[in-house]
Amino acid sequence: MGRGRVQLKRIENKINRQVTFSKRRGGLLKKAHEISVLCDAEVALIVFSHKGKLFEYATDSCMEKILERHERYAYAERQLVANDSETQGNWTIEYTRLKAKIDLLQRNYRHYMGEDLASMSLKELQSLEQQLDTSLKNIRNRRNDLMYESISELQKKEKRIQEQNSILAKKVTKICLYNFPFSPT
Repeated sequence: MGRGRVQLKRIENKINRQVTFSKRRGGLLKKAHEISVLCDAEVALIVFSHKGKLFEYATDSCMEKILERHERYAYAERQLVANDSETQGNWTIEYTRLKAKIDLLQRNYRHYMGEDLASMSLKELQSLEQQLDTSLKNIRNRRNDLMYESISELQKKEKRIQEQNSILAKKVTKICLYNFPFSPT
């Protein structure tokens, strides 16, 4: 004997509603994980309870990347639809997109400066650490390249000065021999 169909309407009993929410939320998170594993799909799931509590799930790539990708696709789709609409609508969409991008850049900047790290997961912190290590390695490589170039230039300059010094020493010797051919004994 199978289950009967559940009538989709708001559950009036607060306790039953909370139990159903918890169970269905768990099932939804499980399904999101299953589709991501089985189909190698990037999945982001966001659920807010009636009290405003956040529940989220994201595949290996972080939620921010998936949301940014969604925003790009949604923006491109809106652009296609909005080509015939007024310019004002386009500016509003562009403003919203750029504002979201600025917010993301500011959040990333704070993370790079070591601020606002409490909200980051372990995976995100490890990714940030790897990015910083890579950046530091690039900075050190560039600094070393500049130092080697500077040393090379200084060595060339030293060699030119030594050659000029040698030429001047020869001239001084010639002048001394010409003006004082015999040394007094």
